[in-house]
Amino acid sequence: MTDTTTDLTTSDVAPTSSVATREILDPSTGEVIDVVAEHGAADVDEAVRIARTALESGPWPAMPRSERARLLLRIADAIESASEELFQLETRNNGRPVTETRAQLSRVPEWFRYNAGLLAAQRDAVLPSDGPYLTYQRRTPLGVCGIITPFNHPMLILARSLSAALANGNTVVVKPSEMTPLTTLALARIIKDAGLPNGVVTVVTGGREAGARLTQHPDVAKITLTGGTEAGRSAAVATASRFARVTAELGGKTPIIVFEDVDPVVAAEGAAFAAFVAAGQSCVAGSRFLVHRSIYDQFVTALSARARAIRLGDPADPRTQMGPLISDRQREKVRHLIDTGVVEGAKLSAGGRIPDLPAPLSGGFFLEPTVLADATIDMTVSQEEIFGPVAVVIPFDDEHDAISMANDNRYGLGAGVWTRDIARGHRVADRIVAGMVWVNDHHRLEPSLPWGGVKESGAGKDAGAESFDDFSWIKTIVVRISDDHVDWYGGQDNLRLN
Repeated sequence: MTDTTTDLTTSDVAPTSSVATREILDPSTGEVIDVVAEHGAADVDEAVRIARTALESGPWPAMPRSERARLLLRIADAIESASEELFQLETRNNGRPVTETRAQLSRVPEWFRYNAGLLAAQRDAVLPSDGPYLTYQRRTPLGVCGIITPFNHPMLILARSLSAALANGNTVVVKPSEMTPLTTLALARIIKDAGLPNGVVTVVTGGREAGARLTQHPDVAKITLTGGTEAGRSAAVATASRFARVTAELGGKTPIIVFEDVDPVVAAEGAAFAAFVAAGQSCVAGSRFLVHRSIYDQFVTALSARARAIRLGDPADPRTQMGPLISDRQREKVRHLIDTGVVEGAKLSAGGRIPDLPAPLSGGFFLEPTVLADATIDMTVSQEEIFGPVAVVIPFDDEHDAISMANDNRYGLGAGVWTRDIARGHRVADRIVAGMVWVNDHHRLEPSLPWGGVKESGAGKDAGAESFDDFSWIKTIVVRISDDHVDWYGGQDNLRLN
């Protein structure tokens, strides 16, 4: 076990007030794997002070953008070189099977390269203007930006926002989930070694107090938060009070519509990936499967068989297909919702139990992949985010019925459509109220694809040019190019428009 309490930031800053520490657990065994500082409000204040100093007097914001882009590319290369260490560390910290972690984190360097490319290609607009004027725009860094990341995809989600924030010349304070800070701390060391100036990125490790202070801090110009809806609501209120920007990617209850022209066994394989990857701990996890009644029974049979066949075990073992939930508390929450579904009339078609695994895995937070069939759209399990390996299956009769049920929810993050009828795929995707819709696939993302939802799933976009642009503010500059001077009151033939 490595004690990281004295290695906290890229500015080598010790806590100003914290003496408390937090044990970091391996969710597959329940064992302590590390100890980090439990930072509080005063530590966040110090981190923001450092970031503001780096913004106002450090070299980063004034660095030529070509040089800044080259440094982002060096960071991408450094992450790639450390990839195996990062795969293993994140797998141990959040319990995702190493095959999933490797597939996800191998793409992290792409975000730094993509935003370096946007920076290199960025153009300032020249605007149309009446009269003898040249009008143009310049983009300026927002300032100190706060990034709050979740436990389920700590490094990927950080990379999406961090790369865009840095490309635009901002300084950043990062608060990772209190349960999974280890790859964030590792990434901070990597980017410092790659040449990022001191104070540009600072990490604070702590829980709710640290997160709340970061969202409320008067010197933080933007908050990017991925987490629960209530946390996002609090951040939105805190930032609105000072007119700071906020991007919030929050909860979801992803509907996936399976039409009758799809082979039910093929659709069930896609459904299993959507529902059980990351043990269902994803905001876009497929959790409501709306299946045409003509193939409903075959789909449930096939999905249940696949769920029972998924291999649970040591996340570090490449043969493992699903790991544990992040904590015993989360597992108990999911088990309670499964029980609620059964009480309300759903049928437990597969899973629902704690698996019998050998030590030390017996101390982990595992739960069997679960299928709840014969559900209705008004059940608790059909409306509430479960955030665990639970697929809820509901029959429908026609396209209108399916779309109506898909939109019958307070969330609007992601959705899926499975059909061989390409016209119907486009038509249904257009009518679903969600920030992202996949047709005949799920979870697919790219650095260029804006990520974010509507309704109670949040506001703003992560990734894409939209995210890149939101980390700067636009200044409009108007230059009079006439060789005469302005004479509003004395001129005889005043032709000014204002």
